[in-house]
Amino acid sequence: MLCLHTEKVGIISFWKKHKHDISNSELFKKIEALPPEERLRAEDRLHVLLHQEKHTFASRLELFLMLLGPGILVMVADNDAGGVITYSQTGSIFGIGFFIPFMILMLPVAYFVQEMTVRLGAVTHRGHAEMIWKRYGRFWGSFSLADLVVANFLTFITEFIGITVGMAIFGIPAFISAVVFVALVISIQLFLRYYSWERVSLLIAAFNLVFIPLLFFLPNPDWSLVSRSFFTWRVSGGVGSLFIYVLLANLGTTIAPWMLFFQQSSVVDKGLTKSDIRRGQIDTLIGSSIMVAVAICIIILTGMTVYGSDTGGTIGVTEILRIFAAKVGILPMKLFAAGLVEAGFIAAIAISASTSWAVSEAFGWKGSLNLPVRDRKSLKFYIPSFSALILAAGITLIPGAPLGYLNLTVQVVATIFMPAAMLFLLLLLNDREIMGDHVNRKWQNAVGFGIIGFLIAMNALYGLSVALPVVFDHLISMF
Repeated sequence: MLCLHTEKVGIISFWKKHKHDISNSELFKKIEALPPEERLRAEDRLHVLLHQEKHTFASRLELFLMLLGPGILVMVADNDAGGVITYSQTGSIFGIGFFIPFMILMLPVAYFVQEMTVRLGAVTHRGHAEMIWKRYGRFWGSFSLADLVVANFLTFITEFIGITVGMAIFGIPAFISAVVFVALVISIQLFLRYYSWERVSLLIAAFNLVFIPLLFFLPNPDWSLVSRSFFTWRVSGGVGSLFIYVLLANLGTTIAPWMLFFQQSSVVDKGLTKSDIRRGQIDTLIGSSIMVAVAICIIILTGMTVYGSDTGGTIGVTEILRIFAAKVGILPMKLFAAGLVEAGFIAAIAISASTSWAVSEAFGWKGSLNLPVRDRKSLKFYIPSFSALILAAGITLIPGAPLGYLNLTVQVVATIFMPAAMLFLLLLLNDREIMGDHVNRKWQNAVGFGIIGFLIAMNALYGLSVALPVVFDHLISMF
């Protein structure tokens, strides 16, 4: 059976049991005896418990803000550069129609998937990769890790596509942009412990909201198009292989394998426990709402400006920004570009941490953002993500690379990998030995397997459209 309790949890239990008669020095000695990363988590956790003892509005508000983080970060980082580009391309190709109500539908889907990682992390105090590796063995552990590492590497590429394209609007050469942002991501992960890393990341993530006020710059917006879309679900140009491809890309940028690994490990590094599950769910719901709101704004922005324009046969983000500037103005276009840069930056930070956590958990290395840099063993924790980060940044600098097509393809790949990742998640959430009373309910399993079935069906449809287009067209014509 897996060992599901850390020494840190023992310290917390000790404090709860003896909090009225324990001396500070006795508790201090127990905390000081912990390994560095566990000691920091214990200190953070005790800080939370002290706030729980207070009943003033200010202390409860501070407690709520202290426990916010993993859910908002994973969802805002999911609106990464690849996501911003995908939503921009979606609005540019299909306008205001099907994808507005579709994204509303994605809010409960994204929340449902990520909420399971909150429960799993808070109950087991173990990361996602470690749980799979130890529960299902080396083969399936290796399979899930390879799935994640490949998807993360491809996603890194899309982040630097967004960063370099966005910075080019401000006259910064791609090489300088790539080097500077690689250095920033590495520095944030190397020199900040978890709590500071999370607060800095949240500050960066806040700029993701820039796409919402951009709606006020739209000239003569027709909001009736948006309202009608909820009743018509209109697909401009009809349902074809391009629609299925873009639909898969939108799915891939809404729920992706790296998100499962990131949020569960983030919950563990933050030190959340069973008593924090409710707050973790609220955190995730807030993040899901922000993600969907921003995505819809981007689709509206491009659907009302770029859709129907002559793009010269391309749907790249550079061409989208050019048309957006001509229709809306230079300042809004620059704000859009800045949002694109921020989206790539925050996602690179999150995906870098996700890769580090997953690889270190799988191979049993010491892995935590709370580890001091001076601990030489901790270098293993950083090498996989930093190597992938640098290589991905280099690929985006290759002259003539089909960046627009590559971005959509990466999101489709994420959708292809997602069913396997979700299956492991559902298996773990149904393991009563691990989860106890926090196992999935029947309705949660029904929804979970329904999502997996939908993803598989969409993947199959796209495969059919590529391999047997005549059969695909005949099948679509039947509906």
